[in-house]
Amino acid sequence: YSDSTRARKIASAKSMFGFLLEEGLVERDPTEDLSSPRLGRSLPETLSVQDVERLLATSSSGDSPEAGRDRAMLELLYASGMRVSELVSLGLDDVDLDQGSVRCFGKGSKERVVPIHRKAVEFLRSYLDETRPALATKRSGQALFLNRRGDGMSRQGFWLVLKKYTKLSGIQAKVTPHTLRHSFATHLLQGGAPLRHVQELLGHASITTTQVYTHLTSDHVRSEYDGAHPRAR
Repeated sequence: YSDSTRARKIASAKSMFGFLLEEGLVERDPTEDLSSPRLGRSLPETLSVQDVERLLATSSSGDSPEAGRDRAMLELLYASGMRVSELVSLGLDDVDLDQGSVRCFGKGSKERVVPIHRKAVEFLRSYLDETRPALATKRSGQALFLNRRGDGMSRQGFWLVLKKYTKLSGIQAKVTPHTLRHSFATHLLQGGAPLRHVQELLGHASITTTQVYTHLTSDHVRSEYDGAHPRAR
């Protein structure tokens, strides 16, 4: 078993025997001296910039309303670093294409405004002008992204969309909506964005949570150092 599996099983055993001891069903707790393995923080999985480009390019290969929606959703997710729950909860009033920004509500309904780049704005504008009207029905309401029945897109629906284009693009790695969020943060840091700014964009309450991405950029920093320092060449 992995360390995380053993830690979970030990925690379950301790909880059970703690209950049995309180109820008087056992005389002693055999797990009292059983220690749990120390768990290091696992690094998030990310895609390379090239793989992200392949994924986005593949999603624009179709000409159906669903294909236009899929490209807009994928572009927006990578442009903003939003969580998938934030993405599918967006309403029409949450997008400001003139300002190039999106308002989303994170954990604890905490609001933040995230800037998005020009290409994402263009795909969103095309979606709103051409694609969404083709999908909308009387019950669509203010939901920004719609499924083929005209209802708001669900998290599960977007997972299927992402799975489809990951397979079509030939990417071998496991890709989840959070993979694009992790890639967004890592690529920003590699491009020189300050850690504090990335924290604000991701909506992290603590910068400690954001610091995990600095481990992913260490190889990039080393490469930049070797290429820039006059004594390293």
